Amino acid sequence: MKKYLVTGAAGFIGFHVSLKLTKLGHKVIGVDNYNDYYDVNLKRDRIKFLKKQSNKNFKFFKLDLSNSVKTNLLFKKNKFDYIIHLAAQAGVRYSLQKPEIYLKNNLIAFFNIIENCRIFKIKHLLFASTSSVYGLQKKNPFRVQDSCNHPIQFYAATKKSNEMMAHSYSHLYNIPMTGLRFFTVYGPWGRPDMALHIFTKKILQNKKIPVFNYGNHTRDFTYIDNIVDNIIILIKKIPKKNKNFDCYKPKNNLSTAPFRILNIGNTKPEKLKNFIKEIEYNLGKKAKIKYFKLQKGDIEKTISDMTETRKITKLKRIISIKKGIKEFINWYLLYYGK
Repeated sequence: MKKYLVTGAAGFIGFHVSLKLTKLGHKVIGVDNYNDYYDVNLKRDRIKFLKKQSNKNFKFFKLDLSNSVKTNLLFKKNKFDYIIHLAAQAGVRYSLQKPEIYLKNNLIAFFNIIENCRIFKIKHLLFASTSSVYGLQKKNPFRVQDSCNHPIQFYAATKKSNEMMAHSYSHLYNIPMTGLRFFTVYGPWGRPDMALHIFTKKILQNKKIPVFNYGNHTRDFTYIDNIVDNIIILIKKIPKKNKNFDCYKPKNNLSTAPFRILNIGNTKPEKLKNFIKEIEYNLGKKAKIKYFKLQKGDIEKTISDMTETRKITKLKRIISIKKGIKEFINWYLLYYGK
């Protein structure tokens, strides 16, 4: 039986990935540092739920991955086959306030992960990147072949750095690595700092919801099950060295190394205004809205191109915001009450 390490297991995506893997009968070690960027009780409840549902296939350790000694010890004590690295300091807007936290959790911690992948000869490292790396790129949909060398927040800069760090280690030490650029993930057990969670809470409290860019954002809202389904397939689809790579016309997502970058999105972008209408419909309540101008660091429009990903996964199922928002609100009302 293969053993998986899922970092950020108490986080939104890490929780769902761990749950799916254990249901498939795999052994999962989950780690998280339980930082207080948002409500730690939600993170603890995710882990409690995982332990109940996993049929003893899940073990959890509280661990700060920026601690190189403890991270090395984790790898030494466990013979991991696959690493799914989802731990990171998230949040575009928060990176404007606390960039030093992103340095610690997104760069130092990531180095410790790839260094131990080298030492212990891991079969495949799959790691989270973000659609935010596209930065000043205006051409939509965002293609993995396109340049993304102009991030507009430090959060995106750290994730782009992760991609470059990973490529160097993949090239030097022949470690298979896959970076996934996620597009606006939402769903049950989602993060409280995300728009869907904030809007739902404030609408129920009869408070005004903050809407930036006067509601003119367009987002490739991606339901959590679509993210998880792709990860579960891709972790076993191990990249190989590419003998046909053209060093005179290099593509940004591929290499001579066993390395690749892929988008994971919905491919069907929605106006934020439509997203809000769907929340209103499911809650049976009209939102009170306070509009704001475009915030510094925000990208106005994101659309994913999934061509390269679908060549590998063959997945075409897309969950609409109609179904996705309904599932989230059902969970929200069950977890928090009305």
